Amino acid sequence: MRFGLFRAGAGKAKPQADAIGRVKGWVAAIAALPPEASLAVNEIVCTDPSCPGTETVVLVMQPGRKTRAYKVSKALLDVTEDDLREALKPA
Repeated sequence: MRFGLFRAGAGKAKPQADAIGRVKGWVAAIAALPPEASLAVNEIVCTDPSCPGTETVVLVMQPGRKTRAYKVSKALLDVTEDDLREALKPA
């Protein structure tokens, strides 16, 4: 018996998954990350007035180093390679 509980919205996940893969590829290339580096990409939506609204957060994790977080004040699907180049610039 199939209830469909776990398939709700299954067709909507692909664009988000494609965007995550694209962002990860750009970050790895821009930052010249080694193969053992791990990346996490998430879109955060904050409704608090003090928050920037929707932003994409990229975490770069490498063995023996502190995790680095980079933010782009755009929805995940709108993030461009140039946005990431700007976000990854040294402070």
